[in-house]
Amino acid sequence: MRRNELTLATERLILRQWKTSDREAFARISADPRVMEFLPAVLSRQESDKLCDRIEAHLEQHGFGVYAVETRPNSLFIGFIGLSVPAFQAHFTPCVEIGWRLAFEYWGRGLATEGARTVMRYGFESLQLDEIVSFTVPSNVRSRRIMQKLGMTHAAADDFDHPGLPPGHPLRRHVLYRSANPANSGIG
Repeated sequence: MRRNELTLATERLILRQWKTSDREAFARISADPRVMEFLPAVLSRQESDKLCDRIEAHLEQHGFGVYAVETRPNSLFIGFIGLSVPAFQAHFTPCVEIGWRLAFEYWGRGLATEGARTVMRYGFESLQLDEIVSFTVPSNVRSRRIMQKLGMTHAAADDFDHPGLPPGHPLRRHVLYRSANPANSGIG
């Protein structure tokens, strides 16, 4: 099996390759203003499908990516969790970013943290990544809390203006969190 066909499992989740049938549910998730609060805009169905196309192309190109997430045991698609290589340039790129987007009704249950822990372990142990980063706007307390639960650290000197957003945009400023591969720490 190729790496991009990988399936990861946690106690409550399956992270897997995307299916065509995921697109409708993903479009609903990406059109929800609560889910998209800290992103530039909600997505239309066409924009959501284009994002799915980019996700699938990333998986094919890099052998890893943003995986579709379904609940166990009922196999209900609830969003994504995974790794990606940002397409923009900043002081910390090139890098691999961990990110997530789950349906609002699944927030507050620890699912994003549970899935992200498994993805980080996969990134460090199987992909042998030296570092994984994550970033968001300063006011996205929920995502920042997940980053902290993952053991990621924030240094104010790493904060940056997202180059994909114009000067003056209220979401342009971002905080950066980092996590180094524990196998490279020299401890032990």
